[in-house]
Amino acid sequence: MRFVLDTNVLVSALRSTQGASFALVSALPIANWQLVLSVPVYLEYQDVLLRPGLLPLSLSRSDIVDSCRFLASIAHAQDIHFHWPAFLADPKDDMLLELAVAANATHIVTHNTRHFTATGSFGVSALAPAAFLRLAGVNS
Repeated sequence: MRFVLDTNVLVSALRSTQGASFALVSALPIANWQLVLSVPVYLEYQDVLLRPGLLPLSLSRSDIVDSCRFLASIAHAQDIHFHWPAFLADPKDDMLLELAVAANATHIVTHNTRHFTATGSFGVSALAPAAFLRLAGVNS
């Protein structure tokens, strides 16, 4: 089964070693689950994670780039051959939904599940990291 990882989960994982976000990212890759990634989402990861002051000073630019590269190395690279008009309230969220639909992903893992309430019509569920870990059978 395939899933999309929202940037906010990565931010949480890199800001604290406590909680489900860190447990999820640390568990990657997860047996029977495949992370999917597109070029626009990968660029979003880097853009957000490299913003000054967002992450702890103990993480260097190189650490962040290496983390993104690791995700790219284990993910299914998905091309997106369509772009629809804004469907969700946040256009950045549409990018995640487009990726999920193009890759036949069943889940978007996010801290903002309320932003994705309309995704069910596409066969995509939004789950918080802790709920996804339970579903994937990963002990957090």
